[in-house]
Amino acid sequence: MVFTGNGNTINYMKKTNILALLLVLFVQFSFAQVIQDSMPSRERWNKVSSEGTVTEINKETREITLMGPEGNLNTIKAGDNVKRFDEIQKDDRIKFEFITYIKAEFREPTLTERAEPLQIIAEAGKAPEDVAPGGVVGAMAKAVVTIEVLNRPFMLATVRGPAGNYISIPIKDAAIFKQVHIGQELILTYAEAIAISLEKIEEK
Repeated sequence: MVFTGNGNTINYMKKTNILALLLVLFVQFSFAQVIQDSMPSRERWNKVSSEGTVTEINKETREITLMGPEGNLNTIKAGDNVKRFDEIQKDDRIKFEFITYIKAEFREPTLTERAEPLQIIAEAGKAPEDVAPGGVVGAMAKAVVTIEVLNRPFMLATVRGPAGNYISIPIKDAAIFKQVHIGQELILTYAEAIAISLEKIEEK
């Protein structure tokens, strides 16, 4: 037996579906707002100078992923000033220096952010003069990232972006480790890391 409804029934069902969708959106927004209120965003510029081992390398995009002494991972793009990039190979030890900007929002991504997990919001430019005069940073991006590593001894959180790049974030407040977990998503606004210098450490 098949039942058919009149126009009023169809309109009622449409309104019910719309109300249900609005309720879902409201709950999602409310939940995200509670997390954001309890864990305000962190924002900082930083100049990173360290040594690391090349774990991944992309000759076409001139991007390399380096593992630092604390197990931190960073994906860095070699700028035009890096002249001997083609000599760098996987597992090489590298001295590196770059400028980074990071703003972390500890909240659930919205439906819109999930639909477009990587957004370029500004082109490449210069870092503030008090960070490094004349220092160049890459394009500014906003992305949905996933926590891959929580390194409590060294106060670092390593996240993986939608393009497969890695960024290690210094954690200043130890209490944050009690409120986040591996696999958790958060919103990260960051400047693409452009190497000021990349120098291969020759084996003795």
